[in-house]
Amino acid sequence: MSGTEKAKAHVEQAEGKAEEIVGRAVGNERMTAEGHADQFKGNARRAKEDVKDTFRKGR
Repeated sequence: MSGTEKAKAHVEQAEGKAEEIVGRAVGNERMTAEGHADQFKGNARRAKEDVKDTFRKGR
């Protein structure tokens, strides 16, 4: 996995989790949903990089 892509995925996941927690604490459903979406984007980025790594190793 590319180091920068891995870092981006981790940052997106962490920021999303923080935003979700803050949104729940203040009762802001939109912030909670946006945080959840950011976590999903981070997970998707990581999955994409994992697939790329799998194909690189298979060669």
